[in-house]
Amino acid sequence: MKAPVRDTPRRGIPLRALIPNAITALALCFGLTGVRFAIAGQWEQAVAAIVFAGILDGMDGRIARALKGQSRFGAELDSLSDVIAFGVSPAVVIYLWSLQYLPKVGWIFALAHAVCAALRLARFNANIDVEDQPHKSAGFLTGVPAPAGAGLALLPLILWMWTGIPELREVYVVAPWAAFVAFLLISNLATFSWTSLRLRSSMRLGALVVIALVGAALVSAPWPTLSVVSIIYALLIPFSIASYRKVKRQRAAAAR
Repeated sequence: MKAPVRDTPRRGIPLRALIPNAITALALCFGLTGVRFAIAGQWEQAVAAIVFAGILDGMDGRIARALKGQSRFGAELDSLSDVIAFGVSPAVVIYLWSLQYLPKVGWIFALAHAVCAALRLARFNANIDVEDQPHKSAGFLTGVPAPAGAGLALLPLILWMWTGIPELREVYVVAPWAAFVAFLLISNLATFSWTSLRLRSSMRLGALVVIALVGAALVSAPWPTLSVVSIIYALLIPFSIASYRKVKRQRAAAAR
């Protein structure tokens, strides 16, 4: 008589998870490559590398869900990649570009961005299994996500490459802005997420046209396009806060 076969859990990473994890690792590599370009003073390539890391970061999660390849390993790798690509790399880039000229304390402002990005992602990981998340249940994010925070931190550099205005490189502009973005990363402010955006069926075609035009503009005129997109995102933060407050009031009224 054969002994009963025990069902033992499989260890390791499923094959279908390799593709999204490889994309995540590639995003990490592009983020670090931005540092390499910054050391050489190639600012355009440095920003482009971090932007491409952001594009890859937006793809890996969707591909993982499409392939049903989500895993705890992938979630941890994604957080590690985000800390490096959107925390450490932008901090080093803005330090080499501007903050190094602020004696003694310039590095502190750069560190603030990297540390706040790490703290934000640590908070996110700690709350993955928490059921009571008012912002998430309403379709909002808590604070500015790491990729958007990297884009905002690099905004003075992007505007400088577009306009050539020398004042944008001055430490009295970059340092306060870096501190403000670091605050946004760890804040409890409600910010828009893709899940909070709802389009009517009549607007979907127009939205696709706008996305296509933005993509074309990003290729043909990257710095003006990135500047405008970043500024629009920053201006939308007060509206996202007001929108969440409205949802919160509606929930409170419905609970009575």
